[in-house]
Amino acid sequence: MTQVESPRRSQGRVVTLDGLTADTCEVLMTASTPDRSGRHNLDPHLDRYAARTAGMTASEIRALFAVASRPEVVSLAGGMPNLAALPLESLSTQIGELIADEGLVALQYGSAHGIPVLREQICEIMALEGISAHPDDVVVTVGSQMGLDMVTRLFCDPGDIVLAEGPSYVGALGSFAAYQAQVVHVAMDDDGLVPEALREALAQAAKAGKRVKFLYTIPNFHNPAGVTLAVERRAEIVEICRAHGVLVIEDNPYGLLGFDGQTYPALRSLDPDNVIYLGSFSKTFASGLRVGWVLAPHAVREKLVLAAESATLCPPTLNQMIVSRYLTTHDWKGQIKTFRENYRERRDAILGALEQHMPTGCSWTTPDGGFYVWVTVPEGVDTKAMLPRAVTARVAYASGTGFYADGFGSRQMRLSYCYPTPERIREGVRRLAGVLESEMDLVRTFGNVSMKPISGPENPSPDTA
Repeated sequence: MTQVESPRRSQGRVVTLDGLTADTCEVLMTASTPDRSGRHNLDPHLDRYAARTAGMTASEIRALFAVASRPEVVSLAGGMPNLAALPLESLSTQIGELIADEGLVALQYGSAHGIPVLREQICEIMALEGISAHPDDVVVTVGSQMGLDMVTRLFCDPGDIVLAEGPSYVGALGSFAAYQAQVVHVAMDDDGLVPEALREALAQAAKAGKRVKFLYTIPNFHNPAGVTLAVERRAEIVEICRAHGVLVIEDNPYGLLGFDGQTYPALRSLDPDNVIYLGSFSKTFASGLRVGWVLAPHAVREKLVLAAESATLCPPTLNQMIVSRYLTTHDWKGQIKTFRENYRERRDAILGALEQHMPTGCSWTTPDGGFYVWVTVPEGVDTKAMLPRAVTARVAYASGTGFYADGFGSRQMRLSYCYPTPERIREGVRRLAGVLESEMDLVRTFGNVSMKPISGPENPSPDTA
């Protein structure tokens, strides 16, 4: 792992990025264990790890976010839902009654498949996007991230190719790397994944003799790009994949969060036999409950249940029952409408602030839903190298390189508007614009000092997911 910047001086001491002094590092090195070559490693287990762990690299910006989480820093980095609008008092009562009435079931082991009533309710939710599904083909997971990990585990051998939009969700890239899959990015524009770019990627893989296992896509209110796959492209994307024998993994955590209330036809609704659908309650109810699901063709579902059993035995029964009771007793559609209104207000705040404050030469996407804006800065500015200076100026963002498997994205950043208040968002953008102006002055004075791309994705954290 590389550092964002070289060790800096702080009150006469050399301080590394993660806050350890040089003296502390020297003590750690003294206590470390030599490997077979005689070199010292802080991790005495280094030569025992499986080869696949080489793809598991921690985000080098996590140490910065320890500072970014301070209240004086405006964080436009994390994708945390804003839960302030939830009816917490009512939920508290309902959960208490659930424990009192059904505690012996709720606190017990359950099925790896998920409780039947919740799977039925999930099918009703997916019907809003045109999906006709049977509850038996739904597997409840500990968040949709678990579903993505299991799908990758089932389908990918080392060296297999996975196609994903460029940029793509950092958590997906981490899973693909952990199973030693090779990610090939497919270009997007303002209308989402470009069909011709998908054809080209498939042709290049075939020419190289590589096998493409699946296309991973976030069609609605993309993370991190904020764009939505045009309706007229959806059938074409599905048909291209079917014609080439490539599975489609449709990740759709934001689909019900369109600001105008519009829902889009799911890819799964267009080709049930060749699309695996990932869903989640993290963005539409409560992320801390970690309840998601996978809708898969019947044969795949059987293997997903086996994979779930080996990973967790079963998803938490209590959490599933909380979600199910919420869906039964609350106006969950009205609650989603409230979320949409809150996020739309925040989206408007960030777009207005970007227009007002950002320097000439910057551009950004205009999301119609979801949580994120994708910003491109002028040539010569490296958003990864700039991040420590932004945190010093009390604003944080997610640099673009973390959303590519190949180190690209140095001129991009993801700004999240879902959590801060509109006032904090505007202030954060103002601070960010000031940092960017200073960075552009340095580029004009000293030329392009961008860091070379570093290959390999970063594992997500709550600050970057």
